[in-house]
Amino acid sequence: MSQPLRILFAGTPDFAAESLRALLSSRHQVIGVYTQPDRPAGRGRKLTPSPVKRLALEHALPVETPASLKDADAQQRLAAFDADVMIVVAYGLLLPQAVLDTPRLGCLNVHASLLPRWRGAAPIQRAIEAGDAESGITLMQMDAGLDTGDMLLIRRTPIEERTTGGELHDRLATLGGETLTAGLDTLATGELTATPQPDSGVTYASKLSKAEAELDFTQPADVLARRIRAFNPWPVAWTRLGEETLRLWFATPETEAHGDTAAHASQPGTLLAPASDALRIACGADGREVLRVSQLQMPGGKPLAARDLLNANPPRLSAGQRLGATGETAS
Repeated sequence: MSQPLRILFAGTPDFAAESLRALLSSRHQVIGVYTQPDRPAGRGRKLTPSPVKRLALEHALPVETPASLKDADAQQRLAAFDADVMIVVAYGLLLPQAVLDTPRLGCLNVHASLLPRWRGAAPIQRAIEAGDAESGITLMQMDAGLDTGDMLLIRRTPIEERTTGGELHDRLATLGGETLTAGLDTLATGELTATPQPDSGVTYASKLSKAEAELDFTQPADVLARRIRAFNPWPVAWTRLGEETLRLWFATPETEAHGDTAAHASQPGTLLAPASDALRIACGADGREVLRVSQLQMPGGKPLAARDLLNANPPRLSAGQRLGATGETAS
């Protein structure tokens, strides 16, 4: 058997912590960890270490939290670890070419998409939003481009009709650790083959924002349902309820025709007669489609199943009310 690899690990959020946890259970040796500096969090804005830092400290690993890797001192400290390879998972800092060239076997990235589809910051959510049938993990040899390096190992997983962003995140986090350890075992023997990414099929997963999570009910029901699932649990899809914010956590397109939409069009965003377990919202360009919302969050409340909320008969969610910028009642 080949010698275990000496690994530097660079990552920050929970997704990256799963890859670090997998490495700590492998035969390879994690010799140091890089992560983002502590950030203010919670209502008290207390400085809080990243999930990767917390896990590293639990295992008594050296932790580095530089604000940048561009200066010579930071690069010298990194080189002093004398790592065979550096593993990068959602780290949050750009790696200069000098850093990419430092480890003996370079730097590898665990990326949460089937490259070259969904390069960039939010591949998990963009895949659901776009209606992709599958996602996966690509273990990639890093270069100076944005997720453009050669592919080393790919593992796939389906995206079902009810998969949320949070569910796919957790599944890919686990799959990322499994893919990483399998790839490193093969890398250690010198048998891992690099494949250049194809020029066709490139898409970019732009960073998520709270502003883009506002729903436009002139869009088709299936598009709205995918967006709601993709943005669960963050940034959470929302709309206006009068002057306040109504958050929508889970929805599906209604597939059966009902009299209140089949006979005539409603203004997009109009609340229709509810089902026993779902809020029903007219949507689409002509208002003839219906979005069924089965989990939502009233202003100042917590996420609830629509069935539980509707049992209370909240007057603000009565049929005829129109959601959106004005929140007026449809005539």
